[in-house]
Amino acid sequence: MTKVLVVDDEPNILLSLEFLMEQAGFTVSTAEDGEAALEQISQIEPDLVLLDISLPGISGFDVLEQLRKDSRFTRLPVIMLTAHGREVEREKGMALGADDYITKPFSTQALVQKVRTLLQEAG
Repeated sequence: MTKVLVVDDEPNILLSLEFLMEQAGFTVSTAEDGEAALEQISQIEPDLVLLDISLPGISGFDVLEQLRKDSRFTRLPVIMLTAHGREVEREKGMALGADDYITKPFSTQALVQKVRTLLQEAG
């Protein structure tokens, strides 16, 4: 079963993403901040991470940076989620090794499609 980790500090977004990914047939874990995300990633080794940029404590950018320094997770697909669609943030995320970038609010169908595409490419 394909494992997706959803990381967001907004409970309503976390719940809706969890529901969406479960409906799409994935096993879903969640984390509400960067520290919890890194812990979860080490424990469950997800197949893909949906990672919000604006998190309390360690930001999504910092989580991504730490993942890319860890040999186990250099190839782990990561989709950055942000409420800020600024080009500079997108460029920073991509430079740090994000695989894709989605601006909130997003189309649920488009998100599921991006997740499936990335998982196929990684598989």
